[in-house]
Amino acid sequence: MPGLREVQYYLAGLWLLIRMDPRGFRFLDMSERGVSRSFWAIFWCLPPMGISWLWWRHAFLDTMPPHTDVGLLFYFRLGLVEVSNWVAPLVLAGLLLLAMKKGERFAPVVVSINWLGVPLAYINGLLLALVYFVPGSISLVSILLLIFMFAQIFALARILRMIFFGNGLVVGALTLALFVPSLMLSEYLQRFLGIYPV
Repeated sequence: MPGLREVQYYLAGLWLLIRMDPRGFRFLDMSERGVSRSFWAIFWCLPPMGISWLWWRHAFLDTMPPHTDVGLLFYFRLGLVEVSNWVAPLVLAGLLLLAMKKGERFAPVVVSINWLGVPLAYINGLLLALVYFVPGSISLVSILLLIFMFAQIFALARILRMIFFGNGLVVGALTLALFVPSLMLSEYLQRFLGIYPV
């Protein structure tokens, strides 16, 4: 598992790419080993995931009859949703790149998206923690979450623009493929698995 210093190194590279600085590629391992190691990002995201799961549990129980409780199965289902949201967009992106004959750029996409998920998860966890621990902050956090969503799209598009040398068609298609299906899949799975607040 990559240590903190290594993760910071990768994040520094992503920050350079967001700033449209090609030196950022030097900080990222685009080899097969780098691709496989980038999935350790999921484990680095576990602490903020825990916060979001506690928040989701609270929101779910608020819609249930009094004295309702949830067990380990509830968290297992949340875990399934998280894994699906992480893997499905990458699979879709891979298929899209193959269709566009850009399959050789799949490794940089996977590495960048996986490590980008780490800071995004912590920011999301922080915002949800505000709702959970600060009474009356729901309106402010809703606005911040909307801003955060647009910031995610902006950062993703900038990184993809660097990977695909400014090819607007590929960048636009991949941004949609990586972002929109994840939102739709998340809600569908939550409803299907019975963990969506009614």
